[in-house]
Amino acid sequence: METVLITGASSGIGRELAKLFAADGARLVLVARREQRLHELANELRRDHKTDSIVIAKDLADPAAPRALFDHLAAEQVEVDVLVNNAGFGALGRFIWLPPDRQTAMAQLNVVTLTELTRLFMQGMANRNRGGVLNVASTASFQPGPYMAVYYASKAYVRFLSEALAHEFRTTDITVSCLCPGPTETEFGADSGMESTALFWSTMTAERVAAIGYHGFRRGKRVIVPGLLNKIGAYAVRFTPPLLVRTLIGKIQHPKD
Repeated sequence: METVLITGASSGIGRELAKLFAADGARLVLVARREQRLHELANELRRDHKTDSIVIAKDLADPAAPRALFDHLAAEQVEVDVLVNNAGFGALGRFIWLPPDRQTAMAQLNVVTLTELTRLFMQGMANRNRGGVLNVASTASFQPGPYMAVYYASKAYVRFLSEALAHEFRTTDITVSCLCPGPTETEFGADSGMESTALFWSTMTAERVAAIGYHGFRRGKRVIVPGLLNKIGAYAVRFTPPLLVRTLIGKIQHPKD
């Protein structure tokens, strides 16, 4: 039986991915801060798919969390076959005005925690020569983002890391994919302050994004951009002058201050 660890599993894309993996017969390791929501999801997966889940309530923005999570599962002799790095958050505002603690936590969760979890769990995958990693980035990874500078930069890191690892493991039975959704109907819009911007005038459902990401991962696709408009926007920046790209993103995201 395949064991799949999903971070940020309590809502949104992470929750929908958990349902898809469970429907495929996987055992889930569900990780997020909100324990009650994780238990509710675990009960739903057991009812609908007859699959068991391990619930671990943990704040992955804590620098000690990745090693603690890995050690806990190792002590329980749980081998992770697929790692889904979905946890992350953003914040809209001027770089020098956003609370420094929030930006540090963002970099820790979006970049450092993801990197450490990937390194820790891929070691076992490499030893067994099987498994996979699905990292959730964003269409933000394709350009710089004025007024969300750290978030955009962190997602660019996730995409480039994923593409590099996919190349390193191309001759193995280990899949590395990067899901790059655009605006999606999750809690991210409200939590980040992005919900009122023009970027969120057109959104995809978390269920649809997760389905595209899941099937792309199963097919071994390296970069997965759900939705035609998102694809056009993500790849158009390659042919657009950088100054124009920065100007447009800045206008769309300019905070009301």
